Amino acid sequence: MQRGNLDDLSAFLVVAREGSFTKAAARLGVSQSALSYTIKELEARLKLRLLTRTTRSVSPTAAGERLLRNVGPRIDEIASELAALSELREKPSGTFRITATEYATTAVLLPKLAKLLRDHPDIKVEIISDYGFTDIVTERFDAGVRDGEHIAKDMIAVRIGPDARMAVVAAPSYFRNRPEPKRPQELVEHNCVNLRPATHGGLYAWEFAKGSRELRVRVDGQLSFNTTTQMLHAALAGLGLAYLPEGLVQSHINTGRLKRVLEDWCPPYPGYHLYYPSRRQPSAAFALLVETLRYRD
Repeated sequence: MQRGNLDDLSAFLVVAREGSFTKAAARLGVSQSALSYTIKELEARLKLRLLTRTTRSVSPTAAGERLLRNVGPRIDEIASELAALSELREKPSGTFRITATEYATTAVLLPKLAKLLRDHPDIKVEIISDYGFTDIVTERFDAGVRDGEHIAKDMIAVRIGPDARMAVVAAPSYFRNRPEPKRPQELVEHNCVNLRPATHGGLYAWEFAKGSRELRVRVDGQLSFNTTTQMLHAALAGLGLAYLPEGLVQSHINTGRLKRVLEDWCPPYPGYHLYYPSRRQPSAAFALLVETLRYRD
């Protein structure tokens, strides 16, 4: 097969998997018009329609599904082998896609990656902020970052941060006309700032534990966000109680801008871990990335 044909097939796979020319073009770093032309040329050569286009979505036809199912894994294997060849070079290289929460990115990933990226200019890292439980294999990520207690059993997990805690906080002004909650169950009587992860759409349940007792509380309130940064801003503005990583709010607690409640119901839990498929054959560059992020007491 000519190289151009292989590139066109690779472009088709990205469009089919993303279900969108817009998202696929952004991922490939090309214009939508150029990508559309590539797919039309591929369909013309094959004399088959591969994609069904509507104003809102793109989906593979029966022929496209067959290519996606049978040819897709082979193209992925070729891409993997080509990437592995780069390891024969003197310098580690490669592009790695990681899914992580916004706070994990700021507090853990960026500080540790700073030196690695300076010392190895041929290594690139793409970080996608996400609070849901992303299927990194399906979504074609190289790795993900989540709390240690939420890692799937078929994944290799490497601790990259210390044990952590959550904190329930609000601005002092919020409590001027409201009593402070003494038990998690009392949160249902308060205006709470919710987190709605983009991947699964439901509101995140606040988790508590004390001794052997564990609780998950579905709170209600006037505001919901999909990032912790906006939740923090809302709490600082006195708009409600927020359930946030302790490290994100500790400085504001220290200065009195936020008041913490239910601290005895928020015990430590396993901190952030990097996870990736156990069947993955790590390249030298990926192994270097893992060792850079690894937590050391």
